[in-house]
Amino acid sequence: MRREDTGGMSYSELEAEPRWHRTGHRYFPAAAEVDGRWWVLRINAFPDHPLWTLFVDGVRCFDIDDTPSTWGEPLDPTASALEVRTAQAVLNPLRHFAAYASEVGDPCDNHFCCDPRLDDDREHWDGSA
Repeated sequence: MRREDTGGMSYSELEAEPRWHRTGHRYFPAAAEVDGRWWVLRINAFPDHPLWTLFVDGVRCFDIDDTPSTWGEPLDPTASALEVRTAQAVLNPLRHFAAYASEVGDPCDNHFCCDPRLDDDREHWDGSA
């Protein structure tokens, strides 16, 4: 990961070594507990938006296209799944953030990349796909 890829900013998260778990959610497919804090990756409508948005304890940290090598493979199908109640608790703060930039109050409303996600935000949220 080059420093330029993060807008020249240095993030300690880029050097961490999370152990990803599957969440069972289509827009927030991976989560890891790192130093007692829950990391969740939202997969965005790439290439219209950056591939990933990292949330830590329900708060957006940054967008990223390529995960650092220290992160391993967030979508590894052999990764263990979170227990259902844990996944629900971890994902609940993100329930209205499926659309890109919704967490900053400006959700993408492009019909081709995010509009279906807005519909998902309006449906019952149970923390699973």
